[in-house]
Parts: sequence; C-alpha cells; structure tokens
Amino acid sequence: MTPEQVAAASKPLVLELGEAFARCPSTLRRARLLGISGWAFYIAGRAGALGDVRAETVAAALGFIAPEAVADGWDAAVRTVPPLEVAGANLAECCRWGVANLGDGPETSRLAGLLRRAVDAADGSGMPLFAAWRAMPVDDPAPGARAAVALLLLREHFAGAYLLAVRAAGMTPLEAVLAGPEGDAGAAACGWPPPYPPVGPLVRRRLWAEAVTDRLVSPAFRALDPGEGAELLNLLTAARLGLRGR
Repeated sequence: MTPEQVAAASKPLVLELGEAFARCPSTLRRARLLGISGWAFYIAGRAGALGDVRAETVAAALGFIAPEAVADGWDAAVRTVPPLEVAGANLAECCRWGVANLGDGPETSRLAGLLRRAVDAADGSGMPLFAAWRAMPVDDPAPGARAAVALLLLREHFAGAYLLAVRAAGMTPLEAVLAGPEGDAGAAACGWPPPYPPVGPLVRRRLWAEAVTDRLVSPAFRALDPGEGAELLNLLTAARLGLRGR
C-alpha cells in the first residue's frame, strides 16, 4: 500500500478510536472532579496543550467548532483550572482508557509502535494543536496507554490537515461541517446557530478537501513500509472491532 492509501484507509479508524476515550463516562467524571462542565473539559482538555492563550486562538486551532461555543467552554475552564492542567487530566484519562480498553498484549504493543513511528514522522507545519500535543510528555509506559495517546495525536494530525484542506478548498469550517455526513445536526452540535447556507454546491469541494487531507497526512506513513501499512490497518480494524464488542 502507498502512504496515501494507508492515510485514506486509516482515517475513519483513527478518528473513531482517537476520540473514544473522550466519550467514556470516567472521562466525564474527571471534569466534575476539576469543578468544570463536560463541555469546558472537552474544549480545554483538547486545546489546553496550547497553554495560556486566548479563546480566539483556541477557536482558530480547533476550527470546526463555533467561536462562541469555544469561548464558552474555554473561559469557563480557565477561570477554574490552568489550561495545561486540564490537558494533563485529559491525557491521563486517555492513558487510563487505553489500558482498560486496548489491553497490554503483543498486538497492542505493535500497534503502539507503528502509530508512534507515524506520529514522529508527521509534519506539524500549520497544525499547532497537533504540534502542541506531540510535545506533551507521556509517563505511562503501558502498551494500551501508548497506543491510545498515539491515536489521539494522529487524530489531531488528521483534523489539522482537514482544516488546512477545507480552507484551501475555499470553504469555511461551517460549510465543511454542513457538507459532511451529519449536516445540520453536526453544525448544531458544534455550536453553529442556524440559518445555514445550502449544502448542494459544497459537497464536491468537501470531497476534494478529503482527498487533500489524505495527501497532507500521507508523509507520516512513509515511516512504514507497504507491509507495515497493511499491518497497521489490520491492527486498527481489530482494535475497533474489540471496542465495539465490549
């Protein structure tokens, strides 16, 4: 498989697995322990790796969430907890989830190793959130924790690449969300208020942006030979099946 083929095939798997920990009830309980809402924990937990920045900077880095919704979550969090502390708590929950759900067997260790090689080879240019997360130290040596963190990092790499591709396609982040599979419901979930622009003319641009995303991410997978790329896809598929079977 070529690196671009691996990028395209792995994208839905990475996006699903890389955010699964954020929906875990234990992760949401961590927000309550910090004294903030689940939304504030999601925004500051994801963007807190950037450090003590303004909400406008966070909105620009996240891209697909409405700036007002970002500001609501970010400002509520940072009034109570420093951003890096929230990011650290988010990282700890990611590690905990990985140990509990991905296990510690040889397949998980192999998955973690392949993912990490891709993460280390990825180009972070124009992707501040990915770069900030890649610089965060990870102390948990367990294979499940390392795999979960690598999935989080690779997910942020895909998200950053897609944001760049969407803008290059001449679309706004809102238009990209509307043209996606969730449509108006996705826009509302991301905090964008109606009325929304018509979707029809946007679909072709979104498909182009998806293809550009794969090209932007593909250099990360040049760290793997063709056989390892196929092996990574098999391991990701097995991890998703195992997670859905729980």
